[in-house]
Amino acid sequence: MGSISPPRAFNFDGEVAIVTGAGSRLPGEIGNGRATAILLARQGAKVALLDLNTEWAQETKSMIDSEGGTSEVIQVDVTDEQSVKSAVAKTIDIFGTVNILVNIVGVGGAMGDATSLDLTAWDRDMRINVTSMVLMARHVIPEMRKNGRGAILNMSSVSGLLGGNPSLLYPTTKGAIIQMTRAMAAQHGPENIRVNCVCPGMVYTPMVRGRGMTEEMREARIKQNLLKQEGTGWDVGYAILFLCSKEARWITGLIMPVDAGTTAGKADRPALKADSLAEQMTGIPNKGTTAGETNGNGA
Repeated sequence: MGSISPPRAFNFDGEVAIVTGAGSRLPGEIGNGRATAILLARQGAKVALLDLNTEWAQETKSMIDSEGGTSEVIQVDVTDEQSVKSAVAKTIDIFGTVNILVNIVGVGGAMGDATSLDLTAWDRDMRINVTSMVLMARHVIPEMRKNGRGAILNMSSVSGLLGGNPSLLYPTTKGAIIQMTRAMAAQHGPENIRVNCVCPGMVYTPMVRGRGMTEEMREARIKQNLLKQEGTGWDVGYAILFLCSKEARWITGLIMPVDAGTTAGKADRPALKADSLAEQMTGIPNKGTTAGETNGNGA
């Protein structure tokens, strides 16, 4: 029997993807939505670039065009059902179908605890962060059902997994997205529609920069993760690319932190050298082996 070669990995040829929040608020900068859209197009997908601000999305399209990719800018207000319905219909009209939905739109939103936050702002921001994903799914899933498959990716945050945020609104909405993802995965798995979620850590994006992140604050944030490295929109985009790919065909209901280990714990001890680690595990000083000795496994 001859060898069986797997298909080319991460081939999105023929796939049609919708990315909400595909623009970037700072010219030339790469946020989560822009990175995701570029990576999907780079791998062969046709990408509908949905954003309320078409100028932001148009710059993303220019970046995709420069690499020979295919995309179209479509304006949408993700909090308005008629606008969402129209944007999905336009995507299908242009590209013929929808196979992938990436829900990225979100805001930091109202600040304050339960005693001080503005409830009007709370209602508005809940609709932006949570209801928008329901509306997008409502109008994309019927098309996925026609195709007999689909992949939905909802973006949450490590704030949806952890407490300690000065805002009540933000971690509440991000936690809701996590549970919504699990519920949707259970509901639509039998239809071969996969639903997963990424939870970025404190990556440095245009939205973060635009909210006044200083260099001192950046350094402090970097020290909070296990890798002691700063994340970018590209790091988040690659995780999304995988979960939307055919290679992830057996993955649904996954909540994936992309956070350099922030949610795994703290690095309380310095890295151990191999000899020191062996001593701790066995209780026997590791003095190495000499010619003719073995490692105890008969090797």
